[in-house]
Amino acid sequence: MDHLKEIGAIFFDMDGVLYDSMRNHEYTWIHSLKEYGIDFLPEEAYLNEGRTGYSTIRIAFEKYLHRPPTAEEEKEVYALKTRLMGKQPKAPVLPKMQELIKFLKKQNIKVFVVTGSRQPLLVDKLKEHFGIEASHIISGADVTNGKPHPEPYLKAWERSTLKKEACVVIENAPLGVEAAKAVGLYTIAVNTGKLNDSVLRDAGADELFSDTTSLFHSLTNRYHE
Repeated sequence: MDHLKEIGAIFFDMDGVLYDSMRNHEYTWIHSLKEYGIDFLPEEAYLNEGRTGYSTIRIAFEKYLHRPPTAEEEKEVYALKTRLMGKQPKAPVLPKMQELIKFLKKQNIKVFVVTGSRQPLLVDKLKEHFGIEASHIISGADVTNGKPHPEPYLKAWERSTLKKEACVVIENAPLGVEAAKAVGLYTIAVNTGKLNDSVLRDAGADELFSDTTSLFHSLTNRYHE
């Protein structure tokens, strides 16, 4: 993606791209699964980011307990994680992301958010901080299959009404990168978490940035080239 002027829409992941929220997810996954005798590693929160909550629970049970969770256990773990999230500090907006989205909108570039989250206040939060309307949000409630399945980004692309060549994805998680690439979308990774850069490159990222500030400067500079 040499020139931003060729782009008509950008699809942003939410946790770890717009908000510095992954530390909260890391903590709540570790402590909700610990109640069931599972020592979930910190990096696994990042490796599984983008999956539906129940899918992550099933993977953890299979890996550590060598059995699937019961339906009741799935509900209990997810409910505990939700309660723990409610007690975490409010996740701040990542540096320069409000400025970036404001800039993109001035260039008439459509902005979408594609997230596995189902949190009730999601729409209000994204509208307040970024001016993103509900019609431009694809959440976990809108899909049958979460990332790495292509469905979330396929829905975003369909809503954009643009050619794939005019769309770009910005992700921080390997499963999100895989989902975007499965649709055939140009994908930029920003490594705001604990994973090695190679994990994002191996997932298929076309570009990689170490933080959101460098991402902001690169994209805005490209528009003026």
